[in-house]
Amino acid sequence: MAARTDGRTWVDGVRPYLERGPVAAFALGVSSGFPYAMIAATLTTRLAQSGIDKKTVTAFSLAFLVYNIKFLWAWVVDGVRLPLLGALGQRVSWLLVAGVLVIAAVANLALVDPRASIGATVTAAILVAVAGSTFDVVIDAYRIEILEPRQLGVGSGMSQYGWRIGSAGAASLALFVAARHGWTAGYLVTAVLALPAILAGLIVGEPRRHRDVEPRRGVGPTLAAIWRPFVQFFARPGAFVVLLFILIHKIGDTLGQLVLRLLLNDTGFTNDEIALYDVGVGFWAYLIGIFAGGVMYARLGLKRSVLISLVLMAVSNASFAALAAAGHSNPGLAGAMTFENIASGIGGVTVVAYFSALCDLRFTAAQYALISAAASVVGRIVTGASAGALVERVGYVNFYLLTVVLAVPGVALFWWMSRSGLVDRSVGSAGTEGPGDARDGAAA
Repeated sequence: MAARTDGRTWVDGVRPYLERGPVAAFALGVSSGFPYAMIAATLTTRLAQSGIDKKTVTAFSLAFLVYNIKFLWAWVVDGVRLPLLGALGQRVSWLLVAGVLVIAAVANLALVDPRASIGATVTAAILVAVAGSTFDVVIDAYRIEILEPRQLGVGSGMSQYGWRIGSAGAASLALFVAARHGWTAGYLVTAVLALPAILAGLIVGEPRRHRDVEPRRGVGPTLAAIWRPFVQFFARPGAFVVLLFILIHKIGDTLGQLVLRLLLNDTGFTNDEIALYDVGVGFWAYLIGIFAGGVMYARLGLKRSVLISLVLMAVSNASFAALAAAGHSNPGLAGAMTFENIASGIGGVTVVAYFSALCDLRFTAAQYALISAAASVVGRIVTGASAGALVERVGYVNFYLLTVVLAVPGVALFWWMSRSGLVDRSVGSAGTEGPGDARDGAAA
């Protein structure tokens, strides 16, 4: 019997991931994830092994706040043309410069000795954060502009794949090399992970969708270049409602993740069980979720796929309430981690695709930097200060049920935005120029 050819096959689902833009987005994601890993758990391990006290080690987490203020200088990436290298194009030239800055910053962090000077180590970590967040600004702008509107979902998924692999690969590589040749060598060797983004820029070239901002000279025009991207964004109908959604859409999910390890520890799970189910099962479930999110976006379109993903992320926290009620249960942990990570993978693709579509192609770097910073700032500041106190007051079961309730406003707001037409009206030129239209039913 001949194979059926009607409808879409699994090959049709995979093919979009192999197109030029999404493959480049994967390379960009790899490079984006590596500097973050160098100041995250990797640096924590290095400091602990150097005999630095716990209070000082945890204080280094403040370096991550740099990522939340990157929108303050993102306009430079849009509006400042680099001498000489500028001939390669605005995005490619900045991709090269930011990549070199990240390599230099990581090399500097590799060469400092925390035991000799904790101050120099703090400065080096902050420099990595500044260079890494600037690299992120350029990478996000380049990713959005090389993708066509129909590719935003798949491209976001490939970028998420790359980020996970880049961050995990950098951390693992640094630990492996450091165990044999010391931390300086461990950090230096990871600098090679900046190359995928640089090579993607040189091979793909300047994005066809990029729109150059007019050159600005003098104090007045320069100040205008700083505020113009934000004025353009907030001049859209319902912009402040969209911003409210960006701010609140992940509060429940962020709260739940903040205390997950505390739940697992208090429930009696061993390190081996956590490694197997949280890190192992969770990692592969997340990758599955990313693929599912790309397919969902392509087939259902922006509005339906985002709404479904928001519901899934909200409900997934209920699985941790069930785990807390059940106690120490390996099948329960495996199920909760599978559900949570698939939902997070789907949401990471569809929501990032929507946020990408919000940008104006003249100000992609500045506007996406503002959006991505706003998406995480509430979770990091507000929920981080309240999560532990809430658990102590109401217990884990009620805490996780509360996170489900806290996710409802974000779901309800997006549903209203979709029904009222605000989602379509909020989409910028990044979601409309080129094949496909983020405002249409299906993106493909």
